Amino acid sequence: MALCRLALSKTLALGIITDISTKFSVLSFLDRFEHFAVAFADTAWGTPLLVLLLGGGIFFLLYSRFVPYRHFGHGLEILTGKYEDPTAPGDINHFQALSSALAATVGMGNIGGVAIAIVMGGPGALFWMWISAIVGMATKFFTCTLAIMYRGKDSSGKIQGGPMYFITEGLGRKWKPLAVFFSVAGLIGSAPMFQSNQLTQIVRDEIFIPLQISGDQAHFWGDFVMGILIVGLVSLVIFGGIKRIGQVAARLVPLMVFIYVISVLYIIFSNIAEVPYYLKLIFIDAFTGNAVAGGAVGVVIITGIRRAAFSNEAGIGLEAMAHGAARTREPVREGLVAMLEPLIDTIIVCSMTALAILITGVWTTTDADGVTLTARAFAEGIPYVGVYILILCVVIFSITTMFTYSYYGTKCLGFLIGAERQHYYNYFYVIAIFFGSIASITAIVNIVDGMFAMMAIPTMTASLILSPHVYRATKDYFRRTEGRIQNTEDREQNTEDREQSTEDRVQSTEDRVQSTEDRVQKAGNRNESSGIR
Repeated sequence: MALCRLALSKTLALGIITDISTKFSVLSFLDRFEHFAVAFADTAWGTPLLVLLLGGGIFFLLYSRFVPYRHFGHGLEILTGKYEDPTAPGDINHFQALSSALAATVGMGNIGGVAIAIVMGGPGALFWMWISAIVGMATKFFTCTLAIMYRGKDSSGKIQGGPMYFITEGLGRKWKPLAVFFSVAGLIGSAPMFQSNQLTQIVRDEIFIPLQISGDQAHFWGDFVMGILIVGLVSLVIFGGIKRIGQVAARLVPLMVFIYVISVLYIIFSNIAEVPYYLKLIFIDAFTGNAVAGGAVGVVIITGIRRAAFSNEAGIGLEAMAHGAARTREPVREGLVAMLEPLIDTIIVCSMTALAILITGVWTTTDADGVTLTARAFAEGIPYVGVYILILCVVIFSITTMFTYSYYGTKCLGFLIGAERQHYYNYFYVIAIFFGSIASITAIVNIVDGMFAMMAIPTMTASLILSPHVYRATKDYFRRTEGRIQNTEDREQNTEDREQSTEDRVQSTEDRVQSTEDRVQKAGNRNESSGIR
């Protein structure tokens, strides 16, 4: 009997061990990582964070009394270099700062991220992306104004900007743990995993698999090769620092936006009759969620806000590091430049991508996700060459994004362990490129989303506390600016008055000369008349 019980126990134990072994052989490390990432992101993007991001943006919008929006034109003037001060502290000008930030924000979030939003939340997710972008403009104004207002110095004595610095400089050293929290989250949030994942995916799906270089399932080595190529290209730039990043981004960003916008506009205008229907669908689905989410409006809202935050980074804090390097003595000016980003990124570029996907119908006829869904839209909307145009755009978008994100990560590490050791981040960075190339899109999207949520907590908290300082600086700036404008107008008016007075005197002189000539002429006429008599 004892022998039977012992044999049964051994059999049960062996069965349990075999079952566990089987499960772990099926559920690989990447699978377990994916489950963890999904749970982490879903927890992070709960109601409290939505209130913090969206509610905080609405607060900034109302608290500023729409001042940034009312001076939108002034922001464009700043961007063109009208107020450039070469002697001001900083590394790059306003245009390069915006280009560097846009190199990160206008990227794969606009191509693959929008496709993910439509798949997960339906057309209505775009509406909530719009709402997030509108209030995000106010958020950007506050966070990026603070990035200049409270710049600090790293361990090498170089001036730096960003949430970790305006937390410690604006709130005091006792708030440093919040700055450390941001920097730790930023190390992973700045990793280029999503960009390398989507770049690898489109090359695999549209080039490697059709040419039978890789298979639908066996594509590890193709992904591995793509990872090597991406690492080599990115490394040429990221070791040059923010100055080289700003120079490269300033050249590539306008080009990539132009090519992409022209292509998408062609798709939209080729199907212009469908646009009113889908615009209506976007608004209806935003409050019903019937298209994809089965009536779960909360899913639509969360998806829209998550994708907008990933795309334009309003309230996240990464872009504040690029703007913190701007060459200026006026914090408000950089805030006005920064608020252009959500407009360009989300309201313009993301909307065009979404319309291209919707009007071509690929969102209902294929189970593709991410950048592959957008590629299907391009193939449908621009036959024969559409996919290749998108591949070119994806290469430019993803690579320029990776240029900028490396800068963000090094600054986070420099804050944590010293500027002299911040270059070590680049080694982690290239590892992240490989990891992004081989991991699933679900895992990558969720881990990045989760880290963006973590960064938003300290960024928005500090920005809300310091918002009165931004408001006072804004009032002072526009008081001085309007005073200078009035003085300039007065000087111009005085100049015009002097010129008019001069013209009047000249005219008066001419009149006197003419009068004299007339009298002389009359005298001559009288003399002639006397001579005749």
